[in-house]
Amino acid sequence: MKYTKYFLLSVLVILIDQAVKLAVYDNMALNTEFSVFGDWFRIHYILNSGMAFGLKLDWQYGKLVLTLFRMVAMVAIGYYLFSLIKKAVPPGLCWCIALILGGAVGNLIDSVFYGVLLNNAPLDSITPWFHGQVIDMLYFPIIQTTLPEWFPIWAGERFEFFRPIFNIADASIFIGVVIIMIFQKKFFPEKQTIAASGETETSPENQQQHTVE
Repeated sequence: MKYTKYFLLSVLVILIDQAVKLAVYDNMALNTEFSVFGDWFRIHYILNSGMAFGLKLDWQYGKLVLTLFRMVAMVAIGYYLFSLIKKAVPPGLCWCIALILGGAVGNLIDSVFYGVLLNNAPLDSITPWFHGQVIDMLYFPIIQTTLPEWFPIWAGERFEFFRPIFNIADASIFIGVVIIMIFQKKFFPEKQTIAASGETETSPENQQQHTVE
């Protein structure tokens, strides 16, 4: 159970992510949407051939490189989680890494298999394998407005927050990373202790004492 509970969270993220993606694929036409909560939260079905939040490598083999990178990252994150559990680090850090692992695997499944199973690989792909496009659907255009004329550089342009469309896997990775950043001092106390020890050893007071002796 020491290891299982964290990897079960990763599996849960994967299952929810894939269930939502396949539900969108089965019930919606591409580039259509419906409102969940007014204009603030919509389900908008798009395909993403790149990374999280629509980022991509603009290169013929960019998608293949990205998929292979995701595979390596999945193995590395899984091993890192296993090693953290063995070291008995703060449980919160393990839960965050489990979230990140689940998100990484969720999007990797799309990249590896969806080009074949859902036939959604770009037409110019060298092979449908490893070229599947990730299904994104979560859209939060919380603010939609036109910037005033006095606004520098982008005066009069349409402004939208939050513009990227993403999925459960992206959200899981994002949440895990943000929590680690917020609680990094609690999650990595050893680094703080080592840094403090180093500063004490090399402080001017210590140097002056050695000089006097």
